[in-house]
Amino acid sequence: MTLSCSCTVFCPCVLSLGDHPPTEERCQTWAGIRIDDGHIDSEDLSGLKVGLMMDLPGIMSRGNWTAALFVDDKASALAVKGLTRIFTGRVGGTTHLLSILVGQFLGVRQVPITYETQGETRIIRIEKYVDGAITPVRGKEAGQNVVIRNSEYWIGPDVIVSRADKSRFRGFGRNWNLAGRSAEIVKLDWGNG
Repeated sequence: MTLSCSCTVFCPCVLSLGDHPPTEERCQTWAGIRIDDGHIDSEDLSGLKVGLMMDLPGIMSRGNWTAALFVDDKASALAVKGLTRIFTGRVGGTTHLLSILVGQFLGVRQVPITYETQGETRIIRIEKYVDGAITPVRGKEAGQNVVIRNSEYWIGPDVIVSRADKSRFRGFGRNWNLAGRSAEIVKLDWGNG
């Protein structure tokens, strides 16, 4: 998952587990996800891409989020239905938090989504909605990125601290330019095993 948010420096939600306020009072964020391997029920989700828009009125753990889901136009009707269940928290597991924290779900849009890696930069485009380029922040050791390891962050324990080189979101009455702001890259393992 590659995520871009409105925080001016690294998002405090990662380490505070959503108990610290965003740096700009509210959190405006979008995320792009490339599913390398996965399924729901008997439907294969491998190779599909998903996007999320989340608008949080303040402290993450207090809820009342507004959210929308974007699903790859290559997804079958069953995959769209399954991904909607996952990203609205109705299948349990890690994403169950979304069923608690999202107060208003604006719906699902099935559109072309690209998620590419150029060097270390993740390029995410959700047609008509997102145009983003997210690059990891380099650490002191040559060739190494700044990584937060072993956190209890709901998305995943290891978070690559990143920055948005380009980050535009337009849709659902929102027009955000988050370039130069906080971003993160997290490898997901959301199996409900």
